[in-house]
Amino acid sequence: MSEKNILEIKNLHVSADDKDILRGVDLTIGKNETHVLMGPNGTGKSTLGYAITGNPHYIVTEGDIIFDGENITEMPVNERAKRGIFLSFQNPLEVPGITLSAFIRSALEQKSGKRIRLWDFKKKLKETMELLSMDESYAERDLNVGFSGGEKKKAEILQMLMLEPKLAILDETDSGLDVDAVRTVSKGIHAYQEKCKGSLLIITHSTRILESLNVDVTHVMEGGRIVKNGDASLVDTINENGFEQISE
Repeated sequence: MSEKNILEIKNLHVSADDKDILRGVDLTIGKNETHVLMGPNGTGKSTLGYAITGNPHYIVTEGDIIFDGENITEMPVNERAKRGIFLSFQNPLEVPGITLSAFIRSALEQKSGKRIRLWDFKKKLKETMELLSMDESYAERDLNVGFSGGEKKKAEILQMLMLEPKLAILDETDSGLDVDAVRTVSKGIHAYQEKCKGSLLIITHSTRILESLNVDVTHVMEGGRIVKNGDASLVDTINENGFEQISE
């Protein structure tokens, strides 16, 4: 694996519920690069994200996932997270009994393996919430419980900015958001690009969230395979012509 790459996926085959979903995916993401993954519904885009993060429901039947020079194909979810892989869910779960603040602090301590000073944590959390135009009271509310769709997505971006992962996978983060919420979430993603210098894999149907971001590579997935690769201009081509002509 090149030292310039954070992720290399080689001939990846994945199944779930005895159904083959990914059928030979090859993907390379360089350090500090932003990649976009697009394609029709049901083509395996979210499955790829779950496979990278190690969701046990999705079984790798062939191929390898190399992250930061290490083969993580058989590695459990928690170990992948500690190494710096983050997934923002399309539909974030509600977790009663643990506050957003406590959840993030615990995740940070699990990642670093040491206690974090409360004062330093609260200072950074406050600054990051201000960036995302989040009311500070949300920090002490149970994780996602009673949050609107936009608030849940902001909470996911908050976690990403606090954890500073090496690779962030954003699965339909802009789904169901109004224009103002998309703008705020895009601001948070841009901050991750600028300050954290991590890599991004953005899975999306919409291009609104991409308008203010620097996109390096665009991929189109169909039938469990990546059928087209291009630069940022491929997004515009998809908008104009749809997916059918792209994969022909």
